[in-house]
Amino acid sequence: MNYYIGVDLGGTNVRVARVSEQGQIVKVIKEATEIEQGVEHVLDKIIRMIEEIGELDTISGIGMGVPGPVDNGVMMLATNLPGFEGYPMAETIRKHFNIPVFADNDVNVACLAESFHGAGKGYPLCYYVTISTGIGGAFSFNNRLVSGKNGYAGEIANIIIDRNREKVNYLNVGAVENEASGTAITRKGKAVFGDHIKHAGMVFDMAREGDEKALKIVDDMAYDLAQMFSSIAHVVDPHIFVVGGGCMKSKDVFWDKMIQYYKPMVHVGMQDVIFAEAMLDEPGLVGAAMLPMSFGK
Repeated sequence: MNYYIGVDLGGTNVRVARVSEQGQIVKVIKEATEIEQGVEHVLDKIIRMIEEIGELDTISGIGMGVPGPVDNGVMMLATNLPGFEGYPMAETIRKHFNIPVFADNDVNVACLAESFHGAGKGYPLCYYVTISTGIGGAFSFNNRLVSGKNGYAGEIANIIIDRNREKVNYLNVGAVENEASGTAITRKGKAVFGDHIKHAGMVFDMAREGDEKALKIVDDMAYDLAQMFSSIAHVVDPHIFVVGGGCMKSKDVFWDKMIQYYKPMVHVGMQDVIFAEAMLDEPGLVGAAMLPMSFGK
């Protein structure tokens, strides 16, 4: 049986796992990232953690999931990992172990995990969407990521769903992330109910209790998400949308509405696309480990 190393590198913690080709996590090591001590320190730590995993003679490849766009094993933007932008992280680890090393952003590897071993398994065209603090997306075809020329393919946060909305930040006016993410729901909840709204879950709870203003916020969210999904569908026409992220804990208040709004927005022949909730508990580790399998095809 082939085994792979999955590295989940974040601004706070780094985790390294030994994963079977069936997606089973055999062993995990976790440590603080300590990015303040520099890139070389973090990479030395990752190399040591991989060595601690052991049985390297059974490892066929190493995959890394990181919080930012990646091109050829190099992070192009590293907001949470200062110093990593432009640094040859994958090549550095490859030279040490002399085995293939691949890297991609964390949403892409989650998509890959769900494609290989989760809700998207068996579907050639799988589009993964995460609805959480922000909104992210990734697209896989036959278990291979479609990342585009610069590594941004699949990213959907900046898709405009209504150009008549307010300007919020650096994203486009009416960008779906600023209108339907957890952060957006929190912002809208504060505007209606006051600063005691601390997170989107409070708005979702009020909607469950029948509060009309909260129901309006959630209904708008469902409609905006439907517009986003319809925009994706008209370009990609996937077999399945796999949806994950923290907001899915409250899918009972927006999921069915979203699908109802979606169907009239697309051609009749596209209305039978499958919407499924993400299945895996550790998509970051599993997906990172699947990168060598995917790129090795």
